[in-house]
Amino acid sequence: MRKIIVLSMITLDGVMQAPGGPEEDASGVFKYGGWVAPYGDEVGGKVVQKELKQTADYLLGRKTFKIWENYWPEHADFWPGINEGTKYVMSKTVKKSNWKNTVFIESLEDIKKLKNSNGADIQVWGSSKLVQLLLKNDLVDELRLNIYPLTLGEGKKLFDNGAIPAAFTLTESTVTTTGVIIAGYKRAGKVKTGTIEV
Repeated sequence: MRKIIVLSMITLDGVMQAPGGPEEDASGVFKYGGWVAPYGDEVGGKVVQKELKQTADYLLGRKTFKIWENYWPEHADFWPGINEGTKYVMSKTVKKSNWKNTVFIESLEDIKKLKNSNGADIQVWGSSKLVQLLLKNDLVDELRLNIYPLTLGEGKKLFDNGAIPAAFTLTESTVTTTGVIIAGYKRAGKVKTGTIEV
């Protein structure tokens, strides 16, 4: 069985839309594209480089795929893995691409079959609706979140539309010099409750 790992840059209020630049995803008249730029530092850069060097396949939503399809083949020197790994793209409308190692899937059942197959772990970047579908159906094994010290109040959010109650265990954490919390979480069963004693 393969792990599904969600990697996301999010604000304190959970917004994940267009972290990289104003033209990345302006849907919904989103006006804060590029909100991560002021927070870059050497600590965060090293974490990103480590993530980009991991062997993985990728599960992407249609919109993220369309943003990446023309960009990453031209920037293989920065992230060779994204071109070499298999890209599984969830879409009912897009069926073909010139980007090598791209496979199109259409349903939740296709994702479940993929998860239960043999191969590299599967990373999910961006793809807010797809991530929400995975969380709703308990298909996320790990979350790797870069949590930025700002709120935006609008935009596509990581946790929205019915994520199931689920417990996670913190597996690693780093705080950058600009206040970004980089944290890894592993799925840890059901939510436990209790009473706090004074």
